[in-house]
Amino acid sequence: MNEQVGSRQANLSRLLRLAHLDGPVSRATLTLATGLNRSTIADLVGDLVALGLVEEHVPDPSRRVGRPSPLVSAHPAVVAIAVNPEVDALTIGAVGLDRTVRRRERIEMSGLLTPERTAELIAERMEAWRGEDLADAAITGVGIAVPGLVRASDGLVRDAPHLRWSDIALRELVVEATGLPTVIGNDAAMGVVAEHLFGAAKGIDHVVYLNGGASGIGGGLIVHGMPVAGASGYSGEFGQNRPGIASGADRRAGEGVLEDEVSRARLLAALGRSNADEPTLAELLRTTGATDVLEEIARQRRILSTALANAVNVLNPAVVVLGGFLGMLAAHDLEGFRAAVAAQTMAANGEDLEIRPAALGEDRLLIGAAEAALADLLGDPAGFTAR
Repeated sequence: MNEQVGSRQANLSRLLRLAHLDGPVSRATLTLATGLNRSTIADLVGDLVALGLVEEHVPDPSRRVGRPSPLVSAHPAVVAIAVNPEVDALTIGAVGLDRTVRRRERIEMSGLLTPERTAELIAERMEAWRGEDLADAAITGVGIAVPGLVRASDGLVRDAPHLRWSDIALRELVVEATGLPTVIGNDAAMGVVAEHLFGAAKGIDHVVYLNGGASGIGGGLIVHGMPVAGASGYSGEFGQNRPGIASGADRRAGEGVLEDEVSRARLLAALGRSNADEPTLAELLRTTGATDVLEEIARQRRILSTALANAVNVLNPAVVVLGGFLGMLAAHDLEGFRAAVAAQTMAANGEDLEIRPAALGEDRLLIGAAEAALADLLGDPAGFTAR
């Protein structure tokens, strides 16, 4: 690749990223953000329009003084398929380059998913959607958020204990079933990227993220504005730490790990439910007046606050973001929960700490998985091929 071609590719990537992350953006904003001149911006935007990656719109002239600058937005027909296999359900979505979730389905399971069935379901739903509201879609690839250890070098699922998957080449199964490029990653690692780019941690350079789902508790880290994966991609397994429990009366799992004590399944059991999606569970916890449910919420909050205090002392984040049922626990009394965490940290570490529920709700893992699937396109727009 010669220098001129490389520079053009880099500039196309910069503009597409800006449209994706912050769009719609005006040509004037793109000029200011990149330092390129207006004619170069117009030429690059024209290329992206021709590739089918962005659209241009003229803003409402009644709201501006002078000649309006055209708005550039990511094309909504360009989508990634995002997937989250769990012990109780398979959630599949189509997430647009314009950040909209165009389609979302939660398929509840009566038994554990196998990797093979996961690949089959992804292919089946994609084929059905292509005959419906994704008939116009240009699909870039598949991103899968797995609740377990995923090797960064090749996407091998080393261990997803709740799904009982061990050393599974899931990427190859999905590529064979769909014909699409596929990226596999840890669910919480993908969730923290989504919340950092678009949600509760946007603009924050030091973040601890914990995700609470049917398969337990995982975590993700942002340090100096960058995700931290660890040597092999296995960082953030907060749920496997041994919790400090001040009162023996709070212990339910003997010498169990954090996710054995702070557990979605225990909350559902207290509610007398076997399963529920996130919006339903959140509403049940928010409106409950049952003493045993309130006691279970309080018990889990006490244990979680100690676990988070340990993380805050080690990592000194500006913000802790809690997703899934962990966000629901915190939201039960957010300021009280923050105070409980800060009371167990070193004073300086806790004084400016913020704790926030995940802002992207039940879509956070799908959006994170989609970001992984869109990465190659964002890095090389000129090489984009619709599928």
